[in-house]
Amino acid sequence: MSDAQELSKRTLTLERTFKAPIQLVWDAWTQPAHIANWWGPKGMETEVKTHDFRVGGRWEFVMRMPDGNLFVTEGEYQEIVEGQKIVTTADFKPMTEGVTLIVELTEQGDQTHFKFSVVHETEEYCKQQEEMGFYNGWGSTFDRLGEYLVK
Repeated sequence: MSDAQELSKRTLTLERTFKAPIQLVWDAWTQPAHIANWWGPKGMETEVKTHDFRVGGRWEFVMRMPDGNLFVTEGEYQEIVEGQKIVTTADFKPMTEGVTLIVELTEQGDQTHFKFSVVHETEEYCKQQEEMGFYNGWGSTFDRLGEYLVK
């Protein structure tokens, strides 16, 4: 099996086209004031605790669930291509740990094509995360992002 085939079996991907210019979508991903307005599924409030947006920089967001429980998410930026790509490690405690998030943006006129991939350590872990609601959870988050971008 090739590396690409093996990687594809450990990766879950969502794609969207946002009705917003690429710079606004980039800013929404990279500026704490924007992130706090859309990060997390509907019904969650997000506080940006740390956001050192540079390769090697760390980030930590705390989401408050509707029942009051806290959900901590954190990681370290691995690659940043200005206006195009973000790669970061990520832990979503206590549900998902040891994954890599890849955000890719492509300009399409006055809209932005968005590709979001999550790479898991093993194929089994990837399947488990999919069954736990990967597409619903991230889908809800990106619905919020899409709504936020057109405000």
